[in-house]
Amino acid sequence: MSVTVTGLFVYPVKSMRGAPRARVRLAPTGFEWDRQWMVIDSKGMFLSQRTHPKLARIVPEVAGATLTLNAPGMAGISVPFTEHGERIAVRVQKDACVGVEQGAAAHDWVSEALGAPVRLVRVAPDMQRRANPQFAGETPAPLGFPDGYPLLICNEASLHDLNGRLPAAIPMERFRPNIVVRGLPAWAEDHIDAITIGPVTLRLVKPCTRCAIPSLDHITGERSTDPLPVLRRFRFDRALLGVTFGENAVIQSGTGCEISHGSQCQVLPV
Repeated sequence: MSVTVTGLFVYPVKSMRGAPRARVRLAPTGFEWDRQWMVIDSKGMFLSQRTHPKLARIVPEVAGATLTLNAPGMAGISVPFTEHGERIAVRVQKDACVGVEQGAAAHDWVSEALGAPVRLVRVAPDMQRRANPQFAGETPAPLGFPDGYPLLICNEASLHDLNGRLPAAIPMERFRPNIVVRGLPAWAEDHIDAITIGPVTLRLVKPCTRCAIPSLDHITGERSTDPLPVLRRFRFDRALLGVTFGENAVIQSGTGCEISHGSQCQVLPV
């Protein structure tokens, strides 16, 4: 069976637009620069497209030592990398984390883009956050600001099968994967223990339970075809109490190495 990487995506700011990549370096927390910033409310709680769908309209880009943000109808802003801002307590899901304030100009810009008072924070360099060991096991899995795991792997054939059941097809970007693969049968990812891509080995540790974000257009943030009711008919996981699409993964080996679009994969079944 020939399995190929057909998509690589990085999301520098949690819940903002993703960026396709031809080649990505693997950092200890996942893809380099993935979910290293996020938007928070006045209480330090993370914000996402679930409650602030306009986040989908903001396009982040990392170049050199700068995070650049652009949004329709607004002049872009460049946010220099800094680890010297005020350190504040923030939360991602149930996890207590530490963020570094990115300055008044960044706060004001994102607040204007979303139409609500918010702040932009970066992962504190010494933040100690780990994926749930119930699923990640003994593999060290440090995290930035993703919901719960370093990487998300999705299968093209599974989306094709899902789209055949929906009234209108939706693109893979709605599910916000880091890695997309081709060559597996539909839903075969449920039965894979690990994927090796060159010097990189990733363990698939938990099906990804899905929220309402895939029901939003990934470019505009507007309501669109909702896959959740259809997924619920045949992808409801009673143990996880949710519908699933894609597999959360942790890094077994290969930190510091690169993954390229078009790379061949070796699959180890459960």
